[in-house]
Amino acid sequence: MNTIAFTILILSSLGVSLAVILYFVALKFKVYEDPRIDHVCEALPGANCGGCGFAGCRAFAESFVKSADVSALYCPVGGSETMNKAAEILGKTAAAREATIAVLRCSGACELRPRTNSFDGAPSCAVMSATYAGETGCGFGCLGKGDCAVSCTFGAIAMNPATGLPEINEELCTACGACVKACPKAIIELRKKGPKNRRIYVACANRDKGGIARKACSVACTACTKCKKVCPFEEITIENNLAYIDGSKCRLCRKCVPECPTSAIAELNFPPKKITEKIVAGEQAQKN
Repeated sequence: MNTIAFTILILSSLGVSLAVILYFVALKFKVYEDPRIDHVCEALPGANCGGCGFAGCRAFAESFVKSADVSALYCPVGGSETMNKAAEILGKTAAAREATIAVLRCSGACELRPRTNSFDGAPSCAVMSATYAGETGCGFGCLGKGDCAVSCTFGAIAMNPATGLPEINEELCTACGACVKACPKAIIELRKKGPKNRRIYVACANRDKGGIARKACSVACTACTKCKKVCPFEEITIENNLAYIDGSKCRLCRKCVPECPTSAIAELNFPPKKITEKIVAGEQAQKN
């Protein structure tokens, strides 16, 4: 009986001693974490999409709390409203930013871009891009295997089987940038939503010379410079046989759209243009 009691006493003493040691070790190596990080993290949407440039919302919250200047930090999913809430927790002011959205710089549907061969490998844009240029004569356009749709965790992208191109749902797109990173052809970019979600951009990325580009795709940009010449604000540039409209500077006047001979310039969410008597008279004069 004495042996059992002695054993219990020894074990109890050893347990207490180890507990005390662990307590002081924990105090010695304790890592302090600012409680405001939890509050900021709760204000974030919790998507963990990486659109902010960090591994997740927690990592973004830590950087947001520790940074003296938060103007360079932005959550595209939450937008300005979320950033203002997070900034209020710290007594700071978040920089105002205009909302952005993903756009596809390719309008070469199946009937507009003749297929020249067939790919029998894994159904992946990344695999196809690493193997060869693609199934059509355009080596710059969409490959149509849907890597962008797979990468979108918000379900904002779906492949259209008729056109072979991805379609972006504006209501679901959060501009996280996952599709931009997933596209091996770099034909998806984030552009400002614009007033009333109206946008104008060149829906083509073909850098071949005009004749070659037009042969590969009937709606390819041929760098004819007509859009550049008609732009009253000089916001259109021509480089590498391709026109580009700067989304941050475009005034949405739409003068460039009808000038494009291949209809390579996309205009989204605009009301239909009114047909005036002057336009009708001009068309009739041309026919005569």
